[in-house]
Amino acid sequence: MKIDQLLSGVKVVTTNEEKEFINHFGDDIFVSMLDEHQQWVAQNLVRKGIYSLSKDRHSIIKND
Repeated sequence: MKIDQLLSGVKVVTTNEEKEFINHFGDDIFVSMLDEHQQWVAQNLVRKGIYSLSKDRHSIIKND
């Protein structure tokens, strides 16, 4: 890996389903409004660092 690749940031690979989720729901999502499958997709996006869980654990917020 080259230095300029490291400086530009790490790219996270997302599936088409995850991209659709990001485009559909946006920046701030209440977990209670998601169905079971959408919660599973959201959990994967939190693990990948694209979203983070709020302090009250009732919503997820997109990271910049």
